[in-house]
Amino acid sequence: MNAKSSPAGPPAAGKPRRTAEGGEPATPRTVSPELPAAASFDVLGLPPDLVRTMTGLGVTEPFPIQAATLPNALAGRDVLGRARTGSGKTLAFGLALLVRTAGLRAEPKRPLALVLVPTRELAQQVTDALEPYARTLNVRLATVVGGLSINRQSALLRTGVEVVVATPGRLADLVSRRDCQLSQVRITVLDEADQMCDLGFLPQVSDILDQVRADGQRLLFSATLDRGVDELVRGYLHDPVVTSVDRVAGSVTTMEHHVLNIHAADKYATATEIAARDGRVLMFLDTKAAVDQFTRHLRASGVRAAALHSGKSQPQRTHTLGQFKDGGITVLVATNVAARGIHIDALDLVVNVDPPADAKDYLHRGGRTARAGESGRVVTLVTPNQRRDVNRMMSDAGIRPTITQVRSGEEKLTAITGAKRPPAGTTTSTPNAPFRGLGTRTGRPAKESRKAAESRRTAEARAAARIRKGR
Repeated sequence: MNAKSSPAGPPAAGKPRRTAEGGEPATPRTVSPELPAAASFDVLGLPPDLVRTMTGLGVTEPFPIQAATLPNALAGRDVLGRARTGSGKTLAFGLALLVRTAGLRAEPKRPLALVLVPTRELAQQVTDALEPYARTLNVRLATVVGGLSINRQSALLRTGVEVVVATPGRLADLVSRRDCQLSQVRITVLDEADQMCDLGFLPQVSDILDQVRADGQRLLFSATLDRGVDELVRGYLHDPVVTSVDRVAGSVTTMEHHVLNIHAADKYATATEIAARDGRVLMFLDTKAAVDQFTRHLRASGVRAAALHSGKSQPQRTHTLGQFKDGGITVLVATNVAARGIHIDALDLVVNVDPPADAKDYLHRGGRTARAGESGRVVTLVTPNQRRDVNRMMSDAGIRPTITQVRSGEEKLTAITGAKRPPAGTTTSTPNAPFRGLGTRTGRPAKESRKAAESRRTAEARAAARIRKGR
């Protein structure tokens, strides 16, 4: 086994590891002196051609996570970065990975660097973000994810690529087919490590890390250190430089959090009016069936909407995201599982039509807005029987939202969300039609709400299992 243990080693049997406030494991301490943060990209000694490409793309000043981690990552140190989505992590690890790989040539099937991510969408976004810099440095990239032809991906790996961006399941498949060998991987990045563990990828990630070079560099980025992430940190990072930036999404000053208390019978109309606003909006519902039905209703109401969930094929998901980014559709209706890791520039509103199950899901959903210093709002629709659970969830997330009682058609709703009546007809004639019998918690008594929550968790677990198998 090639796992690297930290100097302190795992906790002694019978002695629980020290925990930080909030109950998650304490952040490991850096033993060796670390390099100071970079005040600018100029002090990093980056190749001149790379700097020119960065300047041409408008990358002139480092974000905090980049300033803190790049000096140490470029020096070959292991890095543990705690940062929310949208904080600039891709270039924080990507520039170091590309610079340290430039000038080397990979043999067929034997990449030199690896980026593991939890979702297909995030893999493609990482590739798209790094491609211009890789081209400048003459570093070859390949993306391997489920839902696309594994034979084509195998053929690409046989030509020889220096950097592979992958989801764990598909990479494990390629390794098992002997189409990819990891023994030459000298730099490994785990991006959104907490999401990979949440989706059940910990065994595959651990197996992959056991196959890469034991003396290689590890760069791990995660919003939290709980459960499996802590296991990865202790088992595979050696004396990491620890950096925490915007660890809790609720602490981001450019993000507003609103709870809209609504009557259960008015939820349908309220959600529809928000969807009809000017500008883009990402809306979350609990189940695939609810997503599909609400999307059909929005289209019938004249709203340009599309659905995103694990039941869609990868080409469908890619096409839908492309439409949303390009403005072809203005409303993306999604489930929790499928929406992890997506990045949309200038998205200023996220709406939890169905409140998420826990604080972590809330933070991940909210992380789709207010990215890279932009502003944004997260709005959660809450019916009377959901208020206690939502209050507890917000407290766990460290968020104090603005709470407003609203009804559809009110100026307060418009002021907060930009809501307006949809182009085709009204929204009140068939209250809550998409929200009945589809596994949501809307408008049900407390006992049925618990049943619905169990049903939702089961559905999410099954969807996650399908995703793991597909990747």
